[in-house]
Amino acid sequence: MYAAATTFDLHVPASRSLKAKRAAVRPIVDGLRHRFRISVAEVGYLDQWQRSLVAVAVVAESEHRVQELLDAAERFVAGAPDVELLRSETAWLELEPEGV
Repeated sequence: MYAAATTFDLHVPASRSLKAKRAAVRPIVDGLRHRFRISVAEVGYLDQWQRSLVAVAVVAESEHRVQELLDAAERFVAGAPDVELLRSETAWLELEPEGV
């Protein structure tokens, strides 16, 4: 089993309210969830109008498949209208073998 999580730090330059930010970020969250069938949530900058931190988590049978899904998710986020991807950061879950 392989698992990793990535956060996407987003800037929503046209947003002038939390409602406008949600209108830009919600399609990203929903699109990631439905297109890639991965866990996703907005986890940071919840009270800021022009910033958002979206996190995704992936579990798969191979490291290659996890990386493939994370790369596809990043391309999806980077191509989203009305937002700028400022940076992304990935953390891998390290598992101890059983019986150690």
